[in-house]
Amino acid sequence: MVKIAWHPSYAHPLPEGHRFPMIKYELIPEQLLHEGLIRSDYLFAPEPLNEELVLLTHDPGYWEQLRDLTLPAKEQRRIGFPLTAQLLERELRIAQGSVEGALYAQQYGIAFNVAGGTHHAGSSWGEGFCLLNDQAIAANYLLSRGLAKRILIIDLDVHQGNGTAEIFYGQPGVFTFSMHGEKNFPFRKERSDLDIALEDGCEDDEFLTRLAIALKGLLREKPDFVFYLSGVDVLESDSLGKLALTKFGCRERDRLVFRFCKDNGLPVQVSMGGGYSPNIKDIVDAHCNTFKTGLDIFE
Repeated sequence: MVKIAWHPSYAHPLPEGHRFPMIKYELIPEQLLHEGLIRSDYLFAPEPLNEELVLLTHDPGYWEQLRDLTLPAKEQRRIGFPLTAQLLERELRIAQGSVEGALYAQQYGIAFNVAGGTHHAGSSWGEGFCLLNDQAIAANYLLSRGLAKRILIIDLDVHQGNGTAEIFYGQPGVFTFSMHGEKNFPFRKERSDLDIALEDGCEDDEFLTRLAIALKGLLREKPDFVFYLSGVDVLESDSLGKLALTKFGCRERDRLVFRFCKDNGLPVQVSMGGGYSPNIKDIVDAHCNTFKTGLDIFE
């Protein structure tokens, strides 16, 4: 059994012409079901996360502005979405999906969230389409309940996981690893425990070689749980990415991570992260490949 967090609210309505491809959150589960890769009972619908768990990770003042819909207009522009009660409920469901997914991963080896990977949300800010940091919240949940002692966050989205790095800076229970485009957003980087900055135009061979070396070294950190952010904005077709991975390279990236987790007995929760290729099929195919690869290795 593999469990996958998904709720209809993940596909949140946005103003006409908005560049964020919300439709992918409808298409990914449809495609997985259509191909027979999953059954409907693999999907679970998370409820909204409760306030207690939000406050394990996020500053009370920031959370209150979100909760009360009083976040200043400037901060909403930084996020990139108009703040509404409906959007906030979506974000809380996504975060709860990653919390529950972490528990399912401990039971079954792997679990997925169709959305999530909201790694630009720091302890007291949101930006880059991220309000609450789902994997940071889930990591803090595991630590606070004594369900993990040493967590590894592998962030392979093309953009640095600056919010995640800020939240866990100096936290001995979490090791943050971000491999990202050096000259891409966010232009003010935070300090992860391990940052690998890639030049524009990085192709499959260099990316995969550097990742394999990094993963081998990460075993020294002795993690007992992994969160994996599998953004597909590393593709050469991506309009915001600046790297040059093929779909094959992106799938091999996933294979390296999942093999690392499986071979070392590490449960892994996977959140999808970004993807901004002009052709929605390229985004959905690459995300679905992440599911396929994880299922192949863990089932």
